[in-house]
Amino acid sequence: MSRVAIVCHDAGGAEILSSWLLRCDNLCSVVLEGPAIGIFNRKCVDAERLSLVEAIAKCDWVLCGTGWASDLERQSIKLGRQQGKKTVAFLDHWVNYKERFEEADGSATLPDEIWVGDVQAKYFAEAEFPNISIKLQVNPYFADLRDDFAKLETSKAPTNKKSILYVCEPIREHAYLKYGNERHWGYTEEDALKYFLENIESLHLDIAHITIRPHPSEKLEKYQWAKALAPSLIKFGGEVSLMQETVDADVVVGCHSMAMVVALLAGKRVISCVPPGGTPCQLPQTEIEHLQNLVEK
Repeated sequence: MSRVAIVCHDAGGAEILSSWLLRCDNLCSVVLEGPAIGIFNRKCVDAERLSLVEAIAKCDWVLCGTGWASDLERQSIKLGRQQGKKTVAFLDHWVNYKERFEEADGSATLPDEIWVGDVQAKYFAEAEFPNISIKLQVNPYFADLRDDFAKLETSKAPTNKKSILYVCEPIREHAYLKYGNERHWGYTEEDALKYFLENIESLHLDIAHITIRPHPSEKLEKYQWAKALAPSLIKFGGEVSLMQETVDADVVVGCHSMAMVVALLAGKRVISCVPPGGTPCQLPQTEIEHLQNLVEK
């Protein structure tokens, strides 16, 4: 039986790799930083935790996520390859693939193999990395979500009014980290939220409330300013699970967050609120509506 070093920092990769660990027969050690720590605390509390150096030395091969906020995953690829260990990265999204492997000097630290969880991601990855083996895997996180959604019940009281969940993401921070320009994509997270709140009438809904859920890497108070734009409607989430807040919502709104894809799995109406002039939503799911189109109508 082989031993795997599972390495991740960002939430998206941590959700997938923790679900993969729960299904695998391998011996596993985990190396965690940032949002990944809380996710593994919730899902894989008994997993052996080691430093990166210890885990790579002990393992037969490396499985890592891909992140923006840390170079931990790239370090694991580099160290694994230096020691002759096979390295595998599981892509958890559909955009900015090359950037996920870029170093500060513009060079790339690429794994021996890349895993993806759906056909669309495989198509995109093969175009970006023609010289790397791309393997399609069952997305274990999505499988868990479907099972869990089937068990969850909404805590929302019966009403004709609609509840909206707004899922945030640190667009400005990512743009500055990668490109040195907070407005690299033509907008910030604050622009997108303001655009949505100023155009909520375009949804033609009788709205009960709008729950603003910060990204796991953001502070809960980051979006308090928005309450002034719709004081009777806005409340703040993030204290219960994303799944529960998704089940309790009728509509989920964001820019191009993975949480929007999660909402599609739950059968929710999903809307991207990238403002005019911003780089369009890169999620490939055709069920996602676009606020700009609703405003124009």
